[in-house]
Amino acid sequence: MGSSRLPNKVLKYLGDKTVLENVLVRVLRSKYIDEIFVATTVDKNNLPIISFCALNGYRVFCGSEDDVLDRFYQLAKLLKPKHIVRITSDCPVIDPQIIDLIIENHLNSNSDYTSNTIEDSFPDGMDTEVFTYNALEEAWKKSELLSEREHVTPYLKKHKELFKLNSIVSKTNYSNKRWTLDTELDFQFLQSIFSELYTENPIFGMNEILNLLIESPDIEMINSSIIRNEGYLKSLREDKKLNK
Repeated sequence: MGSSRLPNKVLKYLGDKTVLENVLVRVLRSKYIDEIFVATTVDKNNLPIISFCALNGYRVFCGSEDDVLDRFYQLAKLLKPKHIVRITSDCPVIDPQIIDLIIENHLNSNSDYTSNTIEDSFPDGMDTEVFTYNALEEAWKKSELLSEREHVTPYLKKHKELFKLNSIVSKTNYSNKRWTLDTELDFQFLQSIFSELYTENPIFGMNEILNLLIESPDIEMINSSIIRNEGYLKSLREDKKLNK
């Protein structure tokens, strides 16, 4: 709720659902995911998220505000799943078929970490990460930089000598496309997408969005000036070693 660029963004409405519920409904379409948790924080400003989850039957966990890696690990430690799928709540058009593609590749390759974010080739907003509990635990123990604690998986990506990494790359490079929600311009872009596609199919996928943008290229210009992964780049600029 405390996003500096777009406060309260996950409870803004797209179609007849909040951004957060759009993410959850789409994740529920995965063929492989057994349980879904919303991992929020202990900050009182996030009470509306907790209330939303309680009223709508979604399981919620509250952890550290800034140490997102610790938040994930403390939740995972309660469940001890063999594999964990991470989807961020600012991706309201996440495609269930993309999620399942990443999961299938992860399981078939017996990898520690599988993602379409190691090399940017999918639209920003289709980010899906799958990793083992053991890999998460190792990252939690060893991560010492601010950027590694704030963004959960950088330690895994940086240590190819420790983990078996599996990078899923799109046949066509769509890395210049921005479908995530960080700013007001992103919200305007997503509102345009939902107004065109949501009524006919609330779980419209990546291909439907691509076809729409071919037909209406002006929509894509709404948020085209925003840099991809701006939050992570900011963390890198401010990086420092932490005393845990």
